[in-house]
Amino acid sequence: MHDVIREMALWIACELEVKENNFFVKAGAQLLEEPDAKTWEGAKRMSIMSNQMKVLRETPKCPNLRTLFLRENNLQVISDGFFHFMPRLTVLNLSRNYGLEELPKGISQLISLECLDLSSTGIRELPIELKSLTKLKMLDLSNMLFIGKMKIPRQLISSFSKLQIFKLRPLINRDYPDEEEDNVLNGVNENLIKELTDTTWLIFVPNLRFLSISWCFKMEEILSEGKLGEVADKVGIPYPKPFLKLEMLKLCVLPELKSIYWDVLPFPFLKHFCVWGDCSKLKKLPLNSDSAKGNHITIEGRKDWWEEVEWENETTRDIFLPSLRFPP
Repeated sequence: MHDVIREMALWIACELEVKENNFFVKAGAQLLEEPDAKTWEGAKRMSIMSNQMKVLRETPKCPNLRTLFLRENNLQVISDGFFHFMPRLTVLNLSRNYGLEELPKGISQLISLECLDLSSTGIRELPIELKSLTKLKMLDLSNMLFIGKMKIPRQLISSFSKLQIFKLRPLINRDYPDEEEDNVLNGVNENLIKELTDTTWLIFVPNLRFLSISWCFKMEEILSEGKLGEVADKVGIPYPKPFLKLEMLKLCVLPELKSIYWDVLPFPFLKHFCVWGDCSKLKKLPLNSDSAKGNHITIEGRKDWWEEVEWENETTRDIFLPSLRFPP
């Protein structure tokens, strides 16, 4: 569909939904308490972001709600019943609620959820109840206050088989307590996310399309051959060939990174490969002359990094040379 026609169709749809009272918007209204649940039970889209609410106590019944924006409040507590009757919710934004340290167990009822934004929150643990979110396509864990000690059960990640977008960017210059042992973020008992050495558990996210990893100062490998067997044994499922649907790979400020994967990968859908900031030790890429074949791939990186990349042979280097773009 042509962009102009698409935008007009979306505009008309939005106009109709507004007329039918399908929108409930109280963004920036200086609310101290949640609106009466009965006033938005018929809404399809709701935004009460940028307010000053601390507690969500009610158990609203919202059978048609699709999107819910709770971003940038002062949320500290969400009752277990709050999400119980939102069976069609697909987008939930809880970002920038720094005082929110726990997700309610009732979040397991959001069986239609596809996008979950927890960035810039104080969440300390992803509860195992999230296993019910089998349709999840986007998970944002960027800039979380306690990401370094946040517990993510290993069995949980393998439930997100439809995950397509994953974002991980830790806050820096913070000290955190030790991690617990059964934690997917536990990198050889390192206790800071900035000392995370690998993200091997991503092998169990076969539909990943966008992967962004930044500012992990001790990251040495994206997928570790040495740890793969250990992770697979704990999860209890076989592992597939990774990144078969990946379209964008973004790596930024990973000064110890030496490897993405230990073998050549086909990358049949890869379109953008970005290496920004200090990734000077990444000298070998999982590419050969058959990788990303037929794709119009773009590789972004600094000139000094590119000149140090070690290729399988000159033919492979020449194939990807036209794809290179230097940042301004």
